[in-house]
Amino acid sequence: MNATKTIAAAYRAGELPAFFRLTPGDLARAASESRPDVDREALAEALREYHRDLGTLDAHTEMLLERLTHPASRVVVTGQQAGLLTGPAYSVHKGADAALLARRLHREDAPVIAVYWVASQDHDAAEVASTTLLDHAETLHRLTLDLPGGVPVGRVRWRAEWTAEVEALLERFETAAPYREAVRARVARAVAGGGSWADVFARLIHGLLAPAGVLVLDPLHPALARLMAPTLARELEDPLAGPARIEAAAERLRAAGFEPQLRRPAGATNLFLEEEDGGRRLLRVEGGRFSTGTREYRREDLLGLLAADPSRLTPAAGLRPVVQDALLPTLAFVVGPGEIAYGAQLSGVYEGHGLNQPLLWPRLSVTWLEPNVARLLARLGATAAEVQADPEGVVGRALARERGAAAASAERLAKLDAELRALADELGALDPTLVGAAERTRLRTTARVARLQRLAVNALARQEDDRTRQLTRLRRHLLPGGVPQEREMNFLTYLLKHGEEPLRMLLALEPGTRAELRVP
Repeated sequence: MNATKTIAAAYRAGELPAFFRLTPGDLARAASESRPDVDREALAEALREYHRDLGTLDAHTEMLLERLTHPASRVVVTGQQAGLLTGPAYSVHKGADAALLARRLHREDAPVIAVYWVASQDHDAAEVASTTLLDHAETLHRLTLDLPGGVPVGRVRWRAEWTAEVEALLERFETAAPYREAVRARVARAVAGGGSWADVFARLIHGLLAPAGVLVLDPLHPALARLMAPTLARELEDPLAGPARIEAAAERLRAAGFEPQLRRPAGATNLFLEEEDGGRRLLRVEGGRFSTGTREYRREDLLGLLAADPSRLTPAAGLRPVVQDALLPTLAFVVGPGEIAYGAQLSGVYEGHGLNQPLLWPRLSVTWLEPNVARLLARLGATAAEVQADPEGVVGRALARERGAAAASAERLAKLDAELRALADELGALDPTLVGAAERTRLRTTARVARLQRLAVNALARQEDDRTRQLTRLRRHLLPGGVPQEREMNFLTYLLKHGEEPLRMLLALEPGTRAELRVP
């Protein structure tokens, strides 16, 4: 497998034309394409009904819906699981990037609207039931709610006891009272409308990003589910064709040296069925009949269920983007690295539904640097990304430089390697049969010395941490729970500690930005 470049990195470099119709460099081409096959009036009316039920249908939302009805309108869409209190920071970053890209591409004669697809059909409670925040006392707060698993989160009613647990967390969070109250008000507005777990998430995202031009969308809402039913019915006509195309793409990726991320075992379809007990189960085809493992269905049975309640039949990962882009006039889909890897296997599924896969836009990535962390990084001469990759090594090497410990430096290792290389060349000149042995000795020696250097600098880092807690501080801010910040830390952390300024900073970036931003 390709050990040096991921699918996402190869895609960004334009190196996978056999798997992607468009690359990020094709943004102008994507913007010039039209989608006359989308019923924009019906879509806008369904979204209007959803926002009315959500309690977020205001004048600004109406303005965005009016733009959507323009015959040349296009959409920049993104989406994410409905994480607790918006989940990890990148959930907000993705929505912001969709807004920024839509703003860049928008024209009066060809409006571009940002849409946030709330993954309400997801049933993995473990992925969304917890969140992490860090207060001014550098206390990590980890909140986990008892969200039931195996049921779409859009079916789970928000509970009063969850509101109480969130309020208790906000009360424990050490920060200035005005900032706490502002976030508390956001949460209160989100839960006041009641509804599902996904509804609370959607209202929080709406509150943060609607002013920037984002419409939220819940595919489980009946008005929207009805518009997706034709795509799902089409999938039922030949339910194993899409999985076969996914598997074929997987083999091509493997042949190109990459590890495919999406696999479809024999008999598996790209569809889930929500059964009578509320469980969401993968449909398989066995002996010409559909089965969930609990009961069997004829195609006619599933079409009847789809007509009666289209929200009960939902797409798996290999079909969800296709359902999304059949519903929306998508110009670009703002995605993370994992979604790009999935996307490399989906062009054939799109073609099977008579669609072109849209441009996948790699989402912006932001690491937030609070003043004390920014100062510490400056002292260490390191970036946040370097710390996230090797926290002990960064701190240890900086201490070694301060102490003049040249034995631990990269320069010393390079000098040793150069000496060994010269010696190997000289030995080879004397006796060519020694070339291989000399080269192996050089590689083995430098590898062992490099390992000793790592052990030495890591020991220095631990010693320093015992005295000053610098390493502990860096990890709490940049690697909470051992995970890179934006994949774990809740974005509300920064609003709780710094007010609205981080949100203003985020929405002032260029689309696709990858940056480390110092919070004032």
